[in-house]
Amino acid sequence: MSAPRLARLDMVREPALRPAYDPAAHGVGIVHIGAGAFHRAHQAAYTDAALAEAGGDWRITGVSLRSREVAEALNPQNGLYTLLERGAEGTQARVIGALAGILAADPAATLEAMCDPAVRIVTITVTEKGYGIDRATRGPDRTHPAVAADLAAPDAPAGVLGLLVAALARRRAAGIAPFTVLSCDNLPENGVLLRDGVVGFARLVAPELADWIAAEIAFPSSMVDRITPAPTAQTLADAERLTGCTDLAAIETEPFHQWVIEDRFPAGRPAWEAGGALFVADVTPYERMKLTMLNGSHSMLAYAGFLAGHRYVRDVMADAALAGLVQRHLAAAAAVLPALEGIDLRAYAEALATRFANPAIAHETYQIAMDGTEKLPQRLLNPAVCAEEAGLPLRPFAFAVAAWMRYCLGESDAGETYALRDPREAEIKAALTGHGRDPGAISLALHGLPGLFPEALKTSASWRAEVEDALSAMLAEGMKGAIGREFARLEPAG
Repeated sequence: MSAPRLARLDMVREPALRPAYDPAAHGVGIVHIGAGAFHRAHQAAYTDAALAEAGGDWRITGVSLRSREVAEALNPQNGLYTLLERGAEGTQARVIGALAGILAADPAATLEAMCDPAVRIVTITVTEKGYGIDRATRGPDRTHPAVAADLAAPDAPAGVLGLLVAALARRRAAGIAPFTVLSCDNLPENGVLLRDGVVGFARLVAPELADWIAAEIAFPSSMVDRITPAPTAQTLADAERLTGCTDLAAIETEPFHQWVIEDRFPAGRPAWEAGGALFVADVTPYERMKLTMLNGSHSMLAYAGFLAGHRYVRDVMADAALAGLVQRHLAAAAAVLPALEGIDLRAYAEALATRFANPAIAHETYQIAMDGTEKLPQRLLNPAVCAEEAGLPLRPFAFAVAAWMRYCLGESDAGETYALRDPREAEIKAALTGHGRDPGAISLALHGLPGLFPEALKTSASWRAEVEDALSAMLAEGMKGAIGREFARLEPAG
């Protein structure tokens, strides 16, 4: 006989943790657009901790713009769900009470919720594509289906930009204080980008409103980090085992979590610092830290690891030589960063290495390797320029870029082919045609891709020599051999 469906906190048994507050005693103060697994593992969990620590009417009404699946799983459970944290020591279960319910594929109800005077913050996780913002112009992308539909019917919006503009317009007309708009998506300067998109949309439908939004509405930026795999049948089985309840909304994540937030909330905010959030005046340096250390080392281990036959990041970290190169890259990345308030870069590097080695998280190297030409500048090339300007070693960044170049050949050491999954894949293949396995020719061709490599690297003899030396080893000895050779270059510990 199956366990009863989760619906009340008194149904939850140990060892699962329950909220240290009565959810029903707290009203809704946040509308969240994009109530997927990441939001429930991240912002909702932080809000749960804030409610336990400091109270307040800060529960969340979640919005799913298209799918009804999340609502069908959560609403019969009164918004309750199990968050599983999987680490090397085992799995812990925590029931979250911060969600009051989910609105699914109901734009009218979503707009009404956003106009509630009690709502003081609208948070968003819809991924970059969901916003409908043109990154080049930083305005609304008129070819985006939701943007086009909302521009045609601005009083009945269904997309992110249209809903925000319509809700702010209605609140202004009714004399209701505006809400703060907080993007929680993985986008550089996400608050600035979202502000530009919203103001640009408003300018197309109501220019006076656009000026008011630009002057009065806060769009703080934030940096988020937490790996949240898609739930599986094992997720649901473990949630039932640990809570004693059937939970169709259970999700899983890693123990690590990070949230850095620009502290601009004119209408107030939850005490998210109770969950570990860091409030700062400027998020940009923290975004750079993440791109340089986390994402840069991720790219390095993805290209080298994939070509060495390692499917998952955890497999990379079980390879002593490659794990040593990950440690080297983290140290080199930290060396090009300025000191940051509230952050110990050495401790951050250690935490990243621990995360990468987590045996409970299956993060594929091939997945991380995709879209390389979009990722390389921020993750590896700009840090390499900083290293050269500071007189720091170039080799860690050169090895990573050489691994990308080897990956661009589209064929493993065993002769198996694979798709690069890069927006410039055809251009890369064309550039490499006729060069065979000549490291100098390959390096020259890829350095010549328009708009990719900074001029400072293209004209640096020392940089080009380091890249070609590492690439030569990869082509001559295979990736496994090159990793062993590179690891031998490291100074012995102590």
